Formats: sequence, C-alpha cells, structure tokens
Amino acid sequence: MPSLNLGILAHIDAGKTSLTERLLYSAGVIDTIGSVDRGSTLTDSLALERQRGITIKSAVVSFTLGGTTVNLIDTPGHPDFIAEVERVLGVLDGAVLVVSAVEGVQPQTAVLMRTLRRLRIPTLVFVNKLDRRGADLDRTLAGIAARLTPDVVPLAAAEAQGTKDAAAALYDGADTGFTARLTELLAGHDDDLLAAWVRDGTLPYPRLRRALAAQTGRALVHPVYAGSAVTGAGVDALIDGIAELLPGSGGDPRGPLGGSVFKMERGPAGERIAYVRLTSGTLAVRDRVPVYRDGAGVGEGRITALSVFDRGGDVPAASAAAGRIARVWGLGEVRIGDIVGEAAGTPGAAHHFAPPSLETVVVARRPADRAALHTALGQLAEQDPLINLRRDEDRGEIAVSLYGEVQKEVIQATLADDHGVDVDFRETTTIHIERVTGSGSAVEFIKKDPNPFLATVGLRIDPAPPGSGVAWRREVELGSLPYSFFVAVEETVMSTLAQGLYGWQVTDCTVTMTHSGYSARQSHAHAVFDKSMSSTSGDFRNVTPLVLMEALRQAGTRVHEPMHRFTVELPSDALGAVLPALSRLRAVPRAPAPTRSGGWLLEGDIPAARVHDLEQQLPTLTSGEGALETVFDHWAPVHGEIPLRPRSGPDPLDRKEYLLRVQRRLGAAPSRPTAGRA
Repeated sequence: MPSLNLGILAHIDAGKTSLTERLLYSAGVIDTIGSVDRGSTLTDSLALERQRGITIKSAVVSFTLGGTTVNLIDTPGHPDFIAEVERVLGVLDGAVLVVSAVEGVQPQTAVLMRTLRRLRIPTLVFVNKLDRRGADLDRTLAGIAARLTPDVVPLAAAEAQGTKDAAAALYDGADTGFTARLTELLAGHDDDLLAAWVRDGTLPYPRLRRALAAQTGRALVHPVYAGSAVTGAGVDALIDGIAELLPGSGGDPRGPLGGSVFKMERGPAGERIAYVRLTSGTLAVRDRVPVYRDGAGVGEGRITALSVFDRGGDVPAASAAAGRIARVWGLGEVRIGDIVGEAAGTPGAAHHFAPPSLETVVVARRPADRAALHTALGQLAEQDPLINLRRDEDRGEIAVSLYGEVQKEVIQATLADDHGVDVDFRETTTIHIERVTGSGSAVEFIKKDPNPFLATVGLRIDPAPPGSGVAWRREVELGSLPYSFFVAVEETVMSTLAQGLYGWQVTDCTVTMTHSGYSARQSHAHAVFDKSMSSTSGDFRNVTPLVLMEALRQAGTRVHEPMHRFTVELPSDALGAVLPALSRLRAVPRAPAPTRSGGWLLEGDIPAARVHDLEQQLPTLTSGEGALETVFDHWAPVHGEIPLRPRSGPDPLDRKEYLLRVQRRLGAAPSRPTAGRA
C-alpha cells in the first residue's frame, strides 16, 4: 500500500493539534475528538503536554485515505521546540500549514513557510478558526499572499464566519472568476499551459485540476482551504485535497536498504527506540544493517523488533518497506540523523532553522543526584541533540543550549517527573561564536623538544565564508599515517574548536593538516608491544590541541553575537516612544513604513540578548497594540567589551597547565622521546 508522510505545522495556538484530532476522527481512527484544553488529545501523550496544553514532542499517528496509508506527524508550534520540527522536515512527503483566521500570519508561520518552500515540500494551507469571533478569511488570505508567498490559490470562500455556523464554500469549475484566477496562477509556472491559454482563451477545468495537482506536488503553488477544526467545517474538503494534491512516498521496496533516523526515545525498560523513515528497500526483524554518520560507518545493528503505524498507533510487524515510518529496536548507539542502510541519496540530519542562541547551567538540588543528572541529561540529548550538552569537569557542571525559557521549564519538569532529579538553573546567557580573522599555522615534530608525544602534527587554519562551518583538509598523503591516526587528529580538531581563544565555539574556518609523522609499532624480543616506543592514537589526540590552538592564536578570532531580524507593527502615536527604546536596546531599525491601518511598520536588527527586553517593554510603549515578530538572522561582531566563556578541561592555550592535566589523566608523565629511539 502506498504511503504519505504528512506533517501538520503551525504557530502555537493556531489549532494544529485540534486539526489532527479532527482528521483522525473523520478517518474513523478515534471515536471522540480530544480537547487540547482538557488534555485528552491522542498525539499530546506526554503528561507535561496535557498539563500545559501545548505540543512538545512530535508524534506519529496513522490512518488510511483511499488506498494510501497516511502517517500524520503532529509537530510543536511553540518556537522553543523548533528542533522537533527540524527533525521531522527531512521525512515529510507533504505538509499542511495551519493559519488562524483570527490572528492571521504569525512569526512562526512565516519561519515555517519559508523553510517548507526552500525544501520544496508540497504544502497545503488550512485557514482555521472560521467560527471564532474576529475571523476574517479575506484579511488572512491577504496576509498569506503578502508575508508567506504570492503563489497561493484560495479554494473556498467563508460563510457566516465569526459564528458557530461558519462554513467554507468550495469554488468549482462553474465559477469563472475562480477559474480565471487559477489559470493565471498556474500558467505562470507552465509554458505549455500558458500557450494553450493564449491560443484557446479558456482551459477545461479538469486540465486545470491536473495542473494544480502537478504544481502543488512540485511545491510551486499552495492551495488554501478554510474551515474550523473544532466544528469540522471545511475538513472533509481538506481531506479530499490531501488525497488529490499531495504526492505519496517514492522508493523501491526491493531496492537497497536506506533510511534516516529522525526521532529517538526510550522504552519502559530504558531501551533505545529509533524512528526510521525508510526511503528504499525493506527492513525486517533479525536483519543486520550498517549505520552511517556524516558519511562514515559507525557500526552495525541487529533489528530485534519493529513496529509500523496503523490506525492511530503502532503495531508490531515483521518488516517495513520503503515509504513507511518504523519504530525500530536493536540499532545500538544510533543517533538522530544517522543513516540506516547503504542506499545512495538517503537524507541525513540537516539544519533548517537557526541553532539555539541561549545557554544555562543545570545544577542538581541534591549533590547526591549529580551522577543521575549526568545520565538523565545524556538521555535527553539523545532525543534532542540541539540542547548540546557542554560538560565542565573542573566545576562539575553541565550547560545546555536553549531556544527559550519555556524549554527550560520543560527540561526541569522532565528531569523531575521521568528521572526523579530536581534541578535549578543558573542565569540564562547568550551563546556567542568565534570566527577566524586571519591565517595561522603551527607544527609539533616527533622526538623534538618541546613535544613530549610520539606524533608529528602540523595544522593551518584559514577563515571560510560565513555559514560554511568547519572544513577539514589534508596536504599530507593519506598513506603517511595509519588511517586511525588521521581520524584521531580530525576528531580532536573538531572537539577542540568547541572552545576558541575566548571560550566560544569556533566556526566558519578551514583546518588543513600540513605535517605528519609517527613511530612505527615497536616490540621487545618476546613480541610484547612497547607503548613507550610506538605511536598511538592517544599521542595524536594529545598533541593536536596544542598545535591547533597555537595556529588559532596566530590567526586570531573575533567574537560574534546572534542578531535577530525584527518586525513590529505600531499604532500611529507610538513611533516616538518606540524608536528611543530600540536605540537603548542596540537595535538598528530601518526607515518606518506606513501601514494601511494608519500605523507604522518597523523592521531592523536587534541583538538576541535584547529581544526579551523588547518583548517586555513593547506593550507599555504601544498601549498593548504593538505586534512584534523576531527571527534569527545572522551573527554580528561584538563591539565593546568582549564576552568570555569559562574554559573547561585541559587548556591548550596554557601549555604547562595542559601537559600537567594530561599527565594526571594518563596516570604517568608522558614519555619524552630521545634521539636513540627508533
């Protein structure tokens, strides 16, 4: 049976989970529709989700639509949980973007639509809450066209909106105004259709519908439905549109195995369960499958059990074929973003949204819980890699990355409820990065002072374009070292760059290995391996930080802070109060533009660290009428006092201290090579 992996996305409170419930009810999966307010929805299964009335974790449910199995994925709407949405995007065949007819296009709506269009994911738009007071479909459609994309085609008009009797009346081929608008939009993306329109004047409606399906499937246009998830108005039409306009999964079930892990969770006994979207081949219980990470093999797993989604839940199965989503047991230390199988072109983890820009230290209230806290946070990091644990062994602290304060509350509640660990948080701080400003190089030669390790490593670091990350290169021949030594150097380079000259992550640079050398394996007469005479991976891991940080010191770095692009709508009399406040917050506004309502629209850049202050001040400055939207935009150099992050672990910037720390870690002083050693 063909499959369709369908995502439901929206800004918080647009009615996304309510729409999911209505779709499942209409498909006969559930007998009664759950309520977000009462905490009785099928997809919000976590206790914390039911308590707060928000979606925190993505959830998969399934129903049959015609001859297609639809795996419906409900995603969080709150921006603090955007990482959950990011992981889902890579497995979607199509999406429904929910927009409130009352609030209209909201900040998260714009972020999601930009990403869906960039990834060319076929997307339908559903304008929800037609039954709520203040609903205005025409205003919402104008906002969609202006702020999301002009390539939208409304398929319904509103009737009795703003009342409990609100309904959506579908347009049809007899409506000449609708067919004219539809023809114009579709012809703009299809030269053959444009030629036929010019030649014949009008086009048959069935042909327009086929073209609409084709262009929707290529993410060129986005049909807009309308209705109410609560009353069910317009939902049947949306279901028909999903069946007609969104393409299903491709992939050959008889081909080579390929799939990607997009979600991890722990079972009742603590076992690891991977959610795998299969793009090719068939996965079966007792199969042994290779696992790849960042293009390199990281081991093999033996499938001990799996389940597939069917009619609302997951059921045990002997196998799962291309196009399906499976819960899989037995993949060992697999992580989110790993590739299962060897099929070419299988997508892995990708970053579609900005990384977290906040950080806080988590502290166990009871000192006896420190070990349990480390374990619990490690399990949370399995499920959300973007919390990016940073351990400071010297201080016994763990820092986590965050998108916002609500995420902090969720982590605190999860640690208490699921792991029995009560924690507090230190003050939330803003994450910065370091970028290389020049080029630098350094080398440590084997058997030559002051290098105490049996390894030659030379490295050069150069700046790279913003957003390019860290690239690894070699100018030495691959055969000049055992491959494991190259791996040791590369891995150590990446981990060392987590703390630059000022303690922040170093990015957007190229690191090149320029020198290499080692002592071949030496043995005594009885063939006993002599570590003191032979190079090991540890020698390369220990010397690499010294070389890299000396090269980085020569190159120099500059600290950058995260900047958000802000858009704020103001009443006409608030501009004079808001502009000075923006200046005090180090925001840089552009020239204000008048709005149709007689107010002002301000856009500009503001440091991420000041966004919360602006959110707090704006209601007072605008008498509660200002509307603010912010989204991460870029990194900007810090001016003035440079923020420092305390370093953790052995510090290669202090050679003496570093060697003492390494010596204590190894349990003995590193042996210093002599000229007599071979």
